[in-house]
Amino acid sequence: MRQFIIVGHKAATSGDFTLEDMPGSAGRIDILARCVTAAFVTSFDIRRDTQVCLVLLGEPDPPKIIRFDGAELRYLNPDERSAGALIRKALKVKLSMGQRRSTQGVYVERAGLVEALRYNDASVLFYLHEHGKDVRDVDPHTNNVAFILGDHLGLFEEATAQLGQAQTIRVGPIKLHTDQCITLIHNELDRLCST
Repeated sequence: MRQFIIVGHKAATSGDFTLEDMPGSAGRIDILARCVTAAFVTSFDIRRDTQVCLVLLGEPDPPKIIRFDGAELRYLNPDERSAGALIRKALKVKLSMGQRRSTQGVYVERAGLVEALRYNDASVLFYLHEHGKDVRDVDPHTNNVAFILGDHLGLFEEATAQLGQAQTIRVGPIKLHTDQCITLIHNELDRLCST
């Protein structure tokens, strides 16, 4: 299993945004939508061995987690708008205790980064940061691994304090967008798994 935990510091926690203006009306939900697409979509298929946990911390009702499970996931097309629509639908679900399913393979609950880390059952946890060790210089334990990434703001200090024993890594010598990092991580793991 490959897991990606992405923190959206400004990401809207209400489904009252328009898909035509996700960067402006939804606190950069567009970044998270691109991450979902990068994590799951391959040529004519979906990665079934992948999970994505979006941690939304923006207004008006933070925090919320939206979890995508590739083994069950349906209705995801290879475009930002499709992923944005699944996120918006999840945010419109009325919440009480625990998680609720919004569509097949998509779950939402009132929780934050601490709870997202508890869901993580990976044998090793990596935090992506531009000053980390190169991904090619670590043993990624390809069978069960999780990666924590920030949005365009990175991760705030209080979030990094919650990461515990996570190893800090980077995917290359230059700063990249979060969705690009996910694509490169998949590529590295795919190469390791094929040898």
